[in-house]
Amino acid sequence: MGSGLSLFTNGSSSSPSRERDLLKPGLGDLPESCVALILEKLKPVEICRFSKLNRAFRSASWADFVWESKLPHDYRSILEKILGGFPEKLRKRDIYNFLSRVNSFDDGTKKAWVDKRTSDLCLCLSVKGLSVTGIDDRRYWNHIPSDESRFSSVAYLQHVWWFQVDGEIEFPFPAGTYSVFFRLHLGKPGKRFGWKVCNTEQIHGWDIKPVQFQIWTEDGQHSSSQCKLTEPGTWSHYHAGDFVVGKSKSSSTKLKFSMTQIDCTHTKGGLCVDSVIVYPSSCKDRLRRF
Repeated sequence: MGSGLSLFTNGSSSSPSRERDLLKPGLGDLPESCVALILEKLKPVEICRFSKLNRAFRSASWADFVWESKLPHDYRSILEKILGGFPEKLRKRDIYNFLSRVNSFDDGTKKAWVDKRTSDLCLCLSVKGLSVTGIDDRRYWNHIPSDESRFSSVAYLQHVWWFQVDGEIEFPFPAGTYSVFFRLHLGKPGKRFGWKVCNTEQIHGWDIKPVQFQIWTEDGQHSSSQCKLTEPGTWSHYHAGDFVVGKSKSSSTKLKFSMTQIDCTHTKGGLCVDSVIVYPSSCKDRLRRF
């Protein structure tokens, strides 16, 4: 449309070619309702890019039905869980913007957000929100600050005979398949002269017997896996199992999970426990950037 207006400022004379150009419709001539139908088919990132084209695209990018299709089906329940209630008079784009940020709840021990590419729900639980055997005994465990954690601190195990970490959550997961991971680090991470270092002196016991990971849901789903902990000095995601939320499910899903190594013939130590992550199975390849 702007190019059409510029034709009137280049002189009073006109030519047949210029008259034909004036009759050609441009993007600015599209009705806002038609533009909104186009934007509905795009991904959220693409919608934001196209909203910069002109006024029609910018206005259409705020249409509620455009963003309704990008929100999880249970977005009302998710907001109520995070905020303790549903805020009224919010436009759907505002709701999407809020959910696509990492939001803390339950005294900061849990974080939830919507993946910007797929609109799938992601969840992260701090070790402070888990039940850890002996966590209050400073002879065995310590909470240490870490800028590599979403929660700014991790639990560090010096040594213990009985290792057990349990947790549970009840949350309105949208329909889909989810994977559960424990985020762990062998060795005590730190910094020296601005460089990341890892103290491996206290690492022991994890190569003798495997650690067992398990998950359960209230509808009878159960998954179990075992592995020995290796790769000191790096944060690793250990897969505990998968669970499925059906499309017909209208209530919250109760999920339980555990990590154990309870063979008391030897001690184990030198391990950092950061969090438990519940991720859409289709997006788990992105955990490397977590």
